[in-house]
Amino acid sequence: MKRCFGDEDPLYAQYHDEEWGVAVHNDQKLFEMLILEGAQAGLSWITVLKRRENYRKLFHNFDPQKVAAMSDDELEDILQDPGVIRNRLKIFSVRTNARIFIKIQEEFGSFDSYLWSKTPDPLVGKWKNKEEVPTSSLLSDAISKDLKKRGMSFVGSTIIYAYMQAVGVVNDHLLTCHKSQDYIRIG
Repeated sequence: MKRCFGDEDPLYAQYHDEEWGVAVHNDQKLFEMLILEGAQAGLSWITVLKRRENYRKLFHNFDPQKVAAMSDDELEDILQDPGVIRNRLKIFSVRTNARIFIKIQEEFGSFDSYLWSKTPDPLVGKWKNKEEVPTSSLLSDAISKDLKKRGMSFVGSTIIYAYMQAVGVVNDHLLTCHKSQDYIRIG
């Protein structure tokens, strides 16, 4: 079975086969992926993926309301946990981003409505090799700019493009990948 990535680790292969590029419309999952993509900044995805369960435990399964209410002391405790990326700015941004995420939900009815209003149908790449796949786009530039204007951090255009790939706004499976023709919208 040919994959775009993930052959080197079973967890990574499972993520590729079951999650990456699949349209997500559940706000809690959209929040989770936004936070995890931000945690990845400067690192490899497998580094974050191996810590995902710990992030879920420490950040209330990515419930934005619960994360928004976290105290400084709770965040300081998380900084001591080796099961996360122990970067103060990244850890404290999770709470800030949760608060802004909630404001976006209030404004648009859901974060899903906000995100998918930018492109109602997924953008599908026609890439033959990894070198052709972009790391940003006009759409990721626009979303990044808007989220930053609202006060979010760790939402640069490259992070947002990776986020769009992760939640299926963009389907960038290589043409040689067994998943290239799969596109499923899930709730």
